[in-house]
Amino acid sequence: MGLISSVLALFGCDQQKVDEAMKKAGDTARATWNSVKPDSQLFKGIVVGESSEDDVRRQAGRPEIVWEEEGGGRRLEYPRGPEGATTWMVTIGADGTVRVIEQVLSAEHFARVRAGMSQDDIRRLLGKPTKVEAFALKQEEVWGYRWWESAQEKAFFNVHFDAGGKVTHTSRSDDPSRTQGG
Repeated sequence: MGLISSVLALFGCDQQKVDEAMKKAGDTARATWNSVKPDSQLFKGIVVGESSEDDVRRQAGRPEIVWEEEGGGRRLEYPRGPEGATTWMVTIGADGTVRVIEQVLSAEHFARVRAGMSQDDIRRLLGKPTKVEAFALKQEEVWGYRWWESAQEKAFFNVHFDAGGKVTHTSRSDDPSRTQGG
């Protein structure tokens, strides 16, 4: 009731302004819930081959980025960071239906990274990195992805780029929470 009282006090009896404020509060609450929603609930009810992009957006919220694909399809990116260790990609076919839902922070996807790939290639493959570090003396930028290396342990998969933004190699490092206590 406090929110409604506050809205009424701010806008008086202008019902249109009250409705707009309530919708905005609802949108904010939905966006907050979607950002912390457990992965098991993120795409609940979404059926590959049947559900639409609108269905995905209603259930999972606004994607971090939408990639336009060849042939008219789209790829929606849902990173669960910065502390999370999953990133979901939803591929929408040219017909507007869900084709694939996949968690891309996995050994299978990391194995696709090759020397010479661009930063754009990596972002499309793995999504938004958990951390980005620049090493001026080495003329190198490193994108780190926190992931579940095993059922009990998180680690970082790191992609190293040269000054031109091309992959030179990859590496692995421990998740700092293992040594810093959280």
